[in-house]
Amino acid sequence: MKLNDIRDNAGARKGRVRVGRGIGSGKGKTAARGQKGQKARSGVAIKGFEGGQMPLHMRLPKRGFNNPFGKDYAEVNVGLVQKFIDAGKLDAKATITESSLREAGLVRGGKDGVRLLGKGEFTAKASFAVTGATKGAIAAVEAAGGKVEVAPAPTPEHEKKLARRDANKAAKAK
Repeated sequence: MKLNDIRDNAGARKGRVRVGRGIGSGKGKTAARGQKGQKARSGVAIKGFEGGQMPLHMRLPKRGFNNPFGKDYAEVNVGLVQKFIDAGKLDAKATITESSLREAGLVRGGKDGVRLLGKGEFTAKASFAVTGATKGAIAAVEAAGGKVEVAPAPTPEHEKKLARRDANKAAKAK
């Protein structure tokens, strides 16, 4: 037997139905779309439409609140960092930064930076440079002989524009 001899069993793969290809196919003329109407045309998008009845997604009560000004942090627990240090994926002697955590595969996402959380045991003497940290995380790292440096998050574009505008106003006032 050779690789080019390998085949599927007969009838294992069925070809797709080609609609609108003549009366002999059984799916000609209207191409199984029925007679006239919006759904017989192309470009139909009636996903949540329920015939004029109030759609389900509008009938259900709203829950919660999405803060438009909330920060999006990638969160990592000190216990997980300790596992990565023990496995040799992180260097405890060097300062552990957000970029080193991303390279090690510990964090993903978090457009506003990385936040250190205090869950788990931490024994390595390591220093951190992150955007945010909980009191428990700082206490756990300092108890192990390390330190946590919390740097401010990078300012978003609109804050930079406001700062530039204020600087320009101050320069004109002089």
